[in-house]
Amino acid sequence: MDLYDVMRTTFAARQHSEDSIPDSTVYRILDNARFAPSGGNRQGWRVIIIRDEEKRQALAPLIAPVMQRYRAMVQAGENPYNTIEPSSVTEVDVANQQLPDAFLNQFTQAPVLLLVLVDLKVVASMDHELDRVGVISGASIYPFVWNILLAARNEGLGGTLTTFLSASEPKVKELFAIPDEYAVCALLPIGKPLKQLTKLRRKPVSDFTTVDSFEGMRFDQ
Repeated sequence: MDLYDVMRTTFAARQHSEDSIPDSTVYRILDNARFAPSGGNRQGWRVIIIRDEEKRQALAPLIAPVMQRYRAMVQAGENPYNTIEPSSVTEVDVANQQLPDAFLNQFTQAPVLLLVLVDLKVVASMDHELDRVGVISGASIYPFVWNILLAARNEGLGGTLTTFLSASEPKVKELFAIPDEYAVCALLPIGKPLKQLTKLRRKPVSDFTTVDSFEGMRFDQ
């Protein structure tokens, strides 16, 4: 596929067929994704391919409470888990969110399930002293994660970037024997999509680009 076509049609594929994905395809996806940039070219990523059914099943109860709170926040008209505006959601609101097994299975039962980690010893977290949540560390891992999804799309597959497991990082580390210095960054369910989206909706460039200052002239053609 043309590069721009891949970029414009890589959607969040959550429903997959049961078709198995050859190891050779998974290897090819990772072999190309590894050319993503990272701070100092340190390439601190680590990928765990989750095949063991018991471990897959163990992920659902770790994802569920985070997803319940997320959905409760959406229902309350909030931007879930943002660190600027306090949430008005109560524990009762969270408990009232029903998550069918089929809903959770889309995150844990895909033909290919990749857990992506990053070694914090090699990540340059240049914003760690600022009085806000850190975001710079992500620059050394999420380009790699997105490359995996772009490569999957190029192979006729689809996946989605999920981060729900990060809230249960200690339990995830115990389940997969992950060293302390690694952070849990993403869980990627990948497979052959049951449907293909070819036209994604995004804001135009002029909505998010200005010249010379935040309130500067909007950039348009």
